[in-house]
Amino acid sequence: MNLLQRMFKKESLSNYMRDDKLLAKTLTAKDLIGLGVGAVIGTGIFILPGTVAATTAGPGIVFSFIIAAIICGMAAMAYAELSSAMPIAGSAYSYGNVIFGEVVGWVLGWALILEYLLAVAAVSTGWSAYFAHLINPIMKLPTAISGPFDPAKGTYINLVAVIIVLLISWMLSYGLNESKKIQNVMVLVKIAIIILFIVVGFFFIKSSNLHPFIPKRLNGAFGIQGVLAGASMVFFAFLGFDAVSTSAAEVKNPKRDMPIGIIGTLVIAAVLYALVSLVLTGMVPYQELNVGDPVAFALASVGQNWASLVVTIGALAGMFTMMVTMIYSGSRLVYSIGRDGLLPKKLGKIDMHSSQPKNALKLVTIIIAVLGGLVPLDRLTELVNMGTLLAFMFVSVGVIPLRRRTDMNHDGYRMPGYPVLPILSAAFSLFLMTQLRIDTLITSAIWFVLGLVLYLTYGIKHSKLNDK
Repeated sequence: MNLLQRMFKKESLSNYMRDDKLLAKTLTAKDLIGLGVGAVIGTGIFILPGTVAATTAGPGIVFSFIIAAIICGMAAMAYAELSSAMPIAGSAYSYGNVIFGEVVGWVLGWALILEYLLAVAAVSTGWSAYFAHLINPIMKLPTAISGPFDPAKGTYINLVAVIIVLLISWMLSYGLNESKKIQNVMVLVKIAIIILFIVVGFFFIKSSNLHPFIPKRLNGAFGIQGVLAGASMVFFAFLGFDAVSTSAAEVKNPKRDMPIGIIGTLVIAAVLYALVSLVLTGMVPYQELNVGDPVAFALASVGQNWASLVVTIGALAGMFTMMVTMIYSGSRLVYSIGRDGLLPKKLGKIDMHSSQPKNALKLVTIIIAVLGGLVPLDRLTELVNMGTLLAFMFVSVGVIPLRRRTDMNHDGYRMPGYPVLPILSAAFSLFLMTQLRIDTLITSAIWFVLGLVLYLTYGIKHSKLNDK
């Protein structure tokens, strides 16, 4: 077997199923929706509808969210099919190993490691900022512990960001049975605050603010083109549902529950985003919404001055649930790669007392805490989109060879519109990758080159596939 053949050697689904059987099966469709909504709906719902309406789409932002949800839904259906047919840990990493071969699985895993770690680190710093705003009337955090390491500005560590990451990881270390209760409560708090805004705001809608619903083309924005441009801008608001698929090995009835969890997450998110957009642009003329906190601004503009507190609590709950899902998903991903020997095998061990991959969770926690506490992340967070879109593309294409496999019991959910929709989904993901900034593409290329070097010097030598 030459090097190229060895790199594309495929893992057996039955081997993965055997390795993952030690993971406790505790999750239901409701829990998966809690994880999914927790990841997808964060602070973006309080910001994006206003800013994109003001600059690009006007009240037509409602259509932008619906279009983005439909496009994202194609990838969601592909994930639902693969996770139903292959209820294993590791999401796109493991699917890539089984369907395309080890090197493709590694590249996808390497991309998702970047996605999960950077996403949580960035959100932890946002959580810290909102927390500081919440307690500001009572006390002000010392400058030295309120930002990344930057002695010139007097900041040395973002201590709150570190503490919230450690707290969530500690919670997850006790197992999903306890963690999911807290996660589900926080998701309900977040949704309750969003619904409260929708209900209260509904009574302050002025029909004149919604007319015309799609403003005329002006200065490169608005019109149908503005609605479509808005869809590409808000597409990333739906990212995060893919993290649900990392939990497939811990689901009680994956063939039924995985599709419900993934697609249900997207439907709930789409409805909430569209309703918030409609109410927001109905309360205030869209031209005035290009502010940092459009939801709070809209409520204050109609005399509802409790807005700041409510939005802050909603944002904190949103970011908390997102971090829970992503830290959990990141630990399962690292466990899966360690399970296969491509990273140190200790990372692929399951703690017998808690049925959790505690070594993987510890590593993920340390890296995220260091990034969130010490490193400025402003220019790196767009790499999250690159990793996600790459996974979307391969998962969408993966539906086609999956249907041709005869060695799997594929009697669960099937993506409709085969093979047209899988190809369209992959094509759209590829197109969005080409729209990312050039420096993002260059940084991503460097990351993938480092990943391939690590694979060729360590992973391929220690892989469990060498024993088969």
